[in-house]
Amino acid sequence: MSRHESRRVMHEVRMRRLAVRRVERLTPHMQRIVLGGAELEGFFSGAPDDHVKLFFPNDAGELVFPKRGPNGLEYPPGADPSPMRDYTPRHHDTLHGELTVDFVLHGDGPASTWADAAKVGDVIGAGGPRGSFVVADDFDHYVLVADETGLPAIGRWLEEMPASASATVLVEVPDESDRQVLFTDAQCDVRWFERDGVDAAVSTLLEDALRGVSPKGDAFYWIAAESRRARNMRLMLAERGVPKEWVRATGYWKADGTDDEDE
Repeated sequence: MSRHESRRVMHEVRMRRLAVRRVERLTPHMQRIVLGGAELEGFFSGAPDDHVKLFFPNDAGELVFPKRGPNGLEYPPGADPSPMRDYTPRHHDTLHGELTVDFVLHGDGPASTWADAAKVGDVIGAGGPRGSFVVADDFDHYVLVADETGLPAIGRWLEEMPASASATVLVEVPDESDRQVLFTDAQCDVRWFERDGVDAAVSTLLEDALRGVSPKGDAFYWIAAESRRARNMRLMLAERGVPKEWVRATGYWKADGTDDEDE
């Protein structure tokens, strides 16, 4: 393998029904939900920023899964589809058969509404991950940049980093009460930024902080934020001369309310 060679690994996609086992409010805007069940058997997530598609009960309280057809995922004719959103597998406990997912509570939307009211025994669906983007482990430094939607991936990434790794972490959250304790063996500089009422779609806290980051040696940059902001930070790094293969910038959400990712 050549130096700094990241790779994508594809997985078999399975649809699962999982039940809530535990619920924990981490911060005012983050709810942790631990899922489990026999159908979690065989689950695999190979990278910190993997995502699973979670399916929530429709208006009738039913889970309606799509099937892969010639035009992608298709629902049965006449069915009321289950709302679907992408989420990071925060932790997978193979010993106890549990999957932890952290939900940002933003006050509206099927996922946030469900998570806020979730209780033990509630059932949702999960599909994937479809694939994993495995970042090369031989960079001199890693720069992780995200708003609260990317915080679950950052938390997992830091926990999986070896002691020999070096990282700078920039995290933007609604306010100081939304900071989390992050655990890592790596040499890590974590910097928190609070919006304090500023709209997350127009904040520039991460952009301003990123301009001041100048790591020594070869650095990989991972960015997760509102789509336009993630794209602008990617362009900022390109203008700085950072090779595009050393940047993974993903729109975890869009200000217009759509849910597509933008990489």
